[in-house]
Amino acid sequence: MSLVMGLQLAGGRVFCIGNGESRKGFDLETLRPHGTIYGCNAIYRDFMPDVLTGVDHGIMHEIYHAGMAQKIPCYFRDWTKVPAMTYETMIYGGMEKLAAEQHLKEILVSNERVNAQEYVMHGSKLEGIVSMIKRDGEKARKNVNHSTIKVSWIQEPDYSTSLTDIMTPRDHGWSCGPSSGYVAIHREKPKEVYMIGHDLNSTDNHINNIYKSTKHYTAKENGPTPSVNWIRQWSTLADWNPDVKFIKINRFNDGRDNVNGPIKEWEKRKNIVYADYSTLDNLA
Repeated sequence: MSLVMGLQLAGGRVFCIGNGESRKGFDLETLRPHGTIYGCNAIYRDFMPDVLTGVDHGIMHEIYHAGMAQKIPCYFRDWTKVPAMTYETMIYGGMEKLAAEQHLKEILVSNERVNAQEYVMHGSKLEGIVSMIKRDGEKARKNVNHSTIKVSWIQEPDYSTSLTDIMTPRDHGWSCGPSSGYVAIHREKPKEVYMIGHDLNSTDNHINNIYKSTKHYTAKENGPTPSVNWIRQWSTLADWNPDVKFIKINRFNDGRDNVNGPIKEWEKRKNIVYADYSTLDNLA
């Protein structure tokens, strides 16, 4: 595995790997000689991309706690690193420390502090959660998410970056797939972006994700995620980068269903095209 740390030279191709089920069975390792691999969210559980993007609090902290940001560049949403000296003030607020500690055991997810000089925190205020429990008793306690407060102590080496630091004029609030595309173009200025596993839709009216029903993901019985934001965000990225060719890889590029056919909203965009997996077998 190549360790891709700095910005790359312009040109070439990149692979943006989503977690749609169309990529099941495809060996992502075969892509490595042909370009940089940009992954999304929980892909690291099964495959090590060259660069990883996460945008939801739970999965971002899972990624960091797994040590990924000490191995490869990781881009996260609202990833603000705060001096360690502020931790107790931030975590306890106006609460008495001993009383706060009793509740923290239930609702805090954190890695080891070791000698960290900075941390990142997401979630609800402890004081508010405790007030809710005191007010509503066991009923509230049962409804408290046991990972309500998430903390990542920043360990060296640290290759994590906030999307806010690279998106102009601010983080666009995009989903993970289009955000990974933005990261790839920001880092490399490629000629081609291969979109693999970005299915956008579902063929069975259920959630289409390899990691469904696992931690930080919706249950497999749930309906599909609406595709409108993914379609709009990839479309915007293509508009902003007219010299980049976006190649959406379908399992069957024959229009048999709404996963394996063209996207109506992209019809007028000449820099978005379609191909099937055989294209990836013949990369030069």
